[in-house]
Amino acid sequence: MIPTEVKVGHVFRYAYLWDRESREGWEEGEKDRPCLVLALVAIDEDGVRAVRVLPITHARPADLNEAIEIPPRVKQRLGLDDERSWIVLSESNRFVWPGPDLRPTLSESVDGYYGPLPPALFEAVKRGFVALARGGGHVSVARSE
Repeated sequence: MIPTEVKVGHVFRYAYLWDRESREGWEEGEKDRPCLVLALVAIDEDGVRAVRVLPITHARPADLNEAIEIPPRVKQRLGLDDERSWIVLSESNRFVWPGPDLRPTLSESVDGYYGPLPPALFEAVKRGFVALARGGGHVSVARSE
């Protein structure tokens, strides 16, 4: 199932478009991956919602200040694989929800999500994101509808 309701702090599956892919002219990400709904950033007068999402990757970041590792027990609870994973803070996608790049989870999800991050982990992600963004260390890729 593909999620229809925006759930901030929840992990879902999405064709994330990396900044480097966008600069090369790609319109869709190379692969579907778990991502985190970081924020609902706008609701227009017609009720159209725009969100900011962060990618989750197995690639260890060169700078550990640009990502937060997901603890193994959280990954297990979400139904993700056993490999180490990081939530990338240094870039995001922004798009109108629901966009064409949402994908069904690989689990038996009823709402289209893997589930929420624990509150303390989500707060750490938000703090890290804000610190990077304020320091100019974040890039946002606007996705088409």
